[in-house]
Amino acid sequence: MTPANLIRAAISAAFILLSAPGLGADPIKIGVTGPFTGGSAPAGLSMRNGVRLAATEINDAGGILGRPILLVERDDEAKNERGVQVVQELVNKEHVIAALGFVNTGVALAAQRYYEEAQIPVIDNVAAGTEITHQFEPPEYPDNFVFRISPYDAIQAEVIVSDAADRSGFRRVAILADSTNYGQLGRVDLEASLARRGLKPQAEEKFNIKDVDMTAQLLRAKEAGVQAVLVYGIGPELAQIANGMQKLGWKVPIIGCWSLAFSNFIDNAGPNGDGARMPQTFIQAGTTSPRGLAFIRAYQTAYKVDRIPTAPQAAQGYDSMYVLAAAIRQAGSVDGPRIRDALEDLRDRVDGVVKAYDRPFSRTNHEAIKPEDVVLGEVQSGWVVRAN
Repeated sequence: MTPANLIRAAISAAFILLSAPGLGADPIKIGVTGPFTGGSAPAGLSMRNGVRLAATEINDAGGILGRPILLVERDDEAKNERGVQVVQELVNKEHVIAALGFVNTGVALAAQRYYEEAQIPVIDNVAAGTEITHQFEPPEYPDNFVFRISPYDAIQAEVIVSDAADRSGFRRVAILADSTNYGQLGRVDLEASLARRGLKPQAEEKFNIKDVDMTAQLLRAKEAGVQAVLVYGIGPELAQIANGMQKLGWKVPIIGCWSLAFSNFIDNAGPNGDGARMPQTFIQAGTTSPRGLAFIRAYQTAYKVDRIPTAPQAAQGYDSMYVLAAAIRQAGSVDGPRIRDALEDLRDRVDGVVKAYDRPFSRTNHEAIKPEDVVLGEVQSGWVVRAN
């Protein structure tokens, strides 16, 4: 690790502990990993900031078991190999007792096995690959330490295809997905949702991270006579799709994964992104619930912004910290297996921003977000609003 990275790591590790005056007991160390730089950074930073807000509130209220939370944060840069490195560091050097995070599906699938092997519970609060919570299931693995508070891709794909096929009546669609695990696993889920309706894509195209010209892919989709483009990728490249359509003078609806709500899609696409629709668990604009409004105000005050870069990821990060805290309290311990057991049978309801978590997990189901928790958002004039 470079000197600059060591300094950043030390600052990150100290952030929450320094905000917990009066708690003198040994801290409870919780790992937080995500992409805090690069194309996925809006999601990673929003998630991290949501976790920080919740941890600060918990510490201000007395901590957990009389001990302060110490967040040990690491930037995985959305790279599988970096994700493996930082998780091994959190397990073997920092000795975290639980973890929150993972934004990118590929990073989660590569790195979360080190939490599993160490019997350290991890709550994925952004990464959406459907198989993430099924990677360590019986009979090969007797105990699964991977949980999730995020809408997995099979849910998202169903929302996307329902909007395109059921709501809008489109029968000719294209799928444009990036070449990462996230994009390609999302493509498979989209294909499955289409197949359940007796449909298949008229064109399927792939692109790479950092691609800036989607002309060839869009021309093939246009020539196939598609009525809508279904997308799976992250913000910068999805913006190139919207901008590429404008250059071609071709406009059909863009419907896709929740990355269409990333600030780096909205800002890079500008007016070309208006009308893009996507699944969301929390929409900042138009929120009326007291819990949601309080969260928005706290985020805006703490981070000096008006628009949260990716509101669902921030809210899920916040909620994941509170759910984990409830499990640690119920376990009465920082022992990994006991925390896992508490998560699988959480007795106290946790009132979150996304939803109220009433026994969110079970022994056989580690997914807290259900289809009914997901709504359809739409980009309008620089904001995500609830679609009509």
